Amino acid sequence: MSGRTLPVVFGVLLGLVCASEARAEAKKFQKKECLDCHTEFAGKVSSLPHQHPGLKPPQCESCHLKHGLVPKLLLKKDGNALCLDCHKREALGLDKKVVHSALKTGTCISCHDPHGTKAPHLLKGEGLDACAQCHDRKPFERKVVHEVLRRDGCGACHLSHASDQPNLLVKPAATLCLSCHPPNRPEFGKAHGGYPVEKADCTRCHDPHSSDAKGLLRSSVHPPMGEGSCDACHQPANSAKPFAVTAEGADLCGVCHDTADLKHGGTEEHAPFAAGMCLSCHDPHASSQPKLLARAGNALCLDCHEERRKQPSHPHGALASQRGCLSCHQPHASKAKKLLVAEGSDLCFTCHAQTKNVPNGKVRHPPFDQGKCTACHDPHGSETPAILRDRPDKVCFTCHTDAATRFQKSTIHRPVMVGNCIACHRPHGGPEKNLLAGDTKTVCGSCHGDLMKPETGTTLHPPFQESDCLTCHDPHASDVASLLTDRQDKVCLTCHSDLEEGAAKAVSRHAPFSAGRCTSCHEPHKSKLAKLLQAPSPDLCLSCHKAIADRMKTETVHPPAARDCVRCHAPHFSAEKTLLQKPAQKLCDDCHDLKAPAFTTAHLGIDPAAMHCVACHAPHSSTDPKLFHGQQHPPFAARDCDDCHVVEKK
Repeated sequence: MSGRTLPVVFGVLLGLVCASEARAEAKKFQKKECLDCHTEFAGKVSSLPHQHPGLKPPQCESCHLKHGLVPKLLLKKDGNALCLDCHKREALGLDKKVVHSALKTGTCISCHDPHGTKAPHLLKGEGLDACAQCHDRKPFERKVVHEVLRRDGCGACHLSHASDQPNLLVKPAATLCLSCHPPNRPEFGKAHGGYPVEKADCTRCHDPHSSDAKGLLRSSVHPPMGEGSCDACHQPANSAKPFAVTAEGADLCGVCHDTADLKHGGTEEHAPFAAGMCLSCHDPHASSQPKLLARAGNALCLDCHEERRKQPSHPHGALASQRGCLSCHQPHASKAKKLLVAEGSDLCFTCHAQTKNVPNGKVRHPPFDQGKCTACHDPHGSETPAILRDRPDKVCFTCHTDAATRFQKSTIHRPVMVGNCIACHRPHGGPEKNLLAGDTKTVCGSCHGDLMKPETGTTLHPPFQESDCLTCHDPHASDVASLLTDRQDKVCLTCHSDLEEGAAKAVSRHAPFSAGRCTSCHEPHKSKLAKLLQAPSPDLCLSCHKAIADRMKTETVHPPAARDCVRCHAPHFSAEKTLLQKPAQKLCDDCHDLKAPAFTTAHLGIDPAAMHCVACHAPHSSTDPKLFHGQQHPPFAARDCDDCHVVEKK
C-alpha cells in the first residue's frame, strides 16, 4: 500500500466511526416531563390557587412510579403511608387520643385532593362543604346558627386530624364555650338564673351548631328550665348546694307528672319506670329528641337491651320507622305483656290491616287464625325474608314435627330441599285446601310452566291434562325417582288395572312392563304420538333390541318388521311366547295364504299345521332373500328333504 493510500483509508475509517457514534447518539431517549403529555390535567391544575408542592416544580415521581401500571398510575405506597412520608404523624397529631374517623379508617384523600383545589389545605370543599361530604348538613343549617360556626366554620371548635378531647374539640368543652361566653358577664348570669353553670356541660341544653330556638336551645326543653324556674327542681342559686334537687327520682318528677296518668291504666310497668329511674331515659333539662329523651330513637332502648344491637339482614319495618321501638311498645306501662301497645295480632294488624282479611280465606293457618303471629315471625327482625324466625321449613317443622323425618327420602322436591315451603303454600290462608297458593295447575306451573304449555297435535295423559299432578307425584319427597308416589308399575296400574289382570294370565311379558319401567316406552305427560309413545315403531323397539337393529341395517328385512313391531308382537304381555299377538302360523297366515298352490309347492305339500315357520325363517331379517336362517342343515340348504324325511306319496 502506497504512502498516499494509507491516509485515505484512515480517513474513511474515521468517518465511519463518527457516523456510527452519531447514530448511537440519535437513538438515546429524550426525557419528557409527565405534564408534557398530561396537558389537560396540567391546564386544569395550574389555574387552581392551592396546589400540592410536588407540582411546583413538577415532581410527580415523588408519589408515582415512573412508568405506572396500565390502566392507572401506580403510587409508590398504599393509602396514607405515602402522605406520611412528608406529613409526619406527630405533626398531624395522630398520636393523640381521638383521631378523625375519616383519617383513622379512611384515607387522606377523603378530604384532600392530592393535586390542587380552590380551598386552602387542598381541601375538597370550603368551610362546611368539606365536612358535609360525610356529615349531614341539616344539623348545621337550622334557623339559628352558632355565630362562630357561621363566621369561622367547623375549624373554630374542632381539629381536623386528631385531638385529646372528645369530638376532636380544640380544648375541653366547658373551657371552649367559656372562651367566647365568659361567666362574669351579667347577661350570662341572668340567662342561667344565677346558677353557677360555668363548670357544666353546655351542650346538654344548647346545640353547639344550630337550632330552631333562640339561644341555640335544643328542640325539647323541660318547661321549668325554659321558663327560668330552675328552683322548681333545684335548691336556690344562692344556697350552699345550688344544684341539689328538692326531691329524689320519681318523687321529684311526680310533683308535676302524675304517675297514674303516665301508666294509662297499664299493669305491666317498664322496669326503670317502676324503679323511679326517670333519668335513665329522659334528660331533665333539654334534649334534641322529643319528650326530653336522652338518646335518639332506638339507641335509647339499646342502652339496656344490648341483645338487640345486632342489626339483622331483614329488620322489622316498624323498627326502622321514626317511632322505632315505640311503634309496638309503651314507654312506661301497658295492659299487655312486654309493654306491647296491643295484644297479639291486634298489634300487628295496626300496620298489616290488609293481611287481616285473607282474600277468599276459606282455609286459615291455625297460628294466624289464633293471632299468634310471633309463632312464625320475629317481631324485631331476622336473617330470613318476611322476618321469619328461621328458614321456612324449620319454622313449619316446629308444628309439623312428623314432616321433618317424613321428607327425608332419596328424592326431594326442590322447594322442600331448600326449605321454601311458602313456594307452594300460603302462610296465612286462602281458598285452596292444604293452604296451597293456588290450584294444582297454578302451583306446579309456577316452576314447570314450560312443560305445561299447550301444544297442538299432542296426546295428553289424562291426569296431566286435568292438572291432577298429585295422582302420580308426591309433592314433598319420595323414595322413587321423579317424586312418584310408588313404583311406576303400581302408579300406572292404579288406573290401567286391565293390564294387571291380563298380565297375571300371560305366558310372556315385555321386560320393561315386568320391571315396572313404563316410561321406557311411554311419555308420562304428553307426546306427539298415540298412546303417549316416546317414538314410533319400530324405532322405539329397536332402541333396546340393538342386535336386531344392527342386522336389519345390512340384511333383507321382513316387511312387517320394517313397518311396525306391534303388527306381530303385543307391547305388554301375550298368551303366546315371545309376545306374539297370536300363534305363529295364524300370524303368518295373515299375510301368507297357506292354501295357495305356490305355498304348497314351495313347502313340498307339507301340512301347514305341522309347520313352525320361524324354525326355518328369520322373523325380522336375514342374508337370505327368502329369510331363511343363516345356519342351515346341508341337505336343507340343497333343498334335498328326502335325505332325512320320508315323503309319503298320495
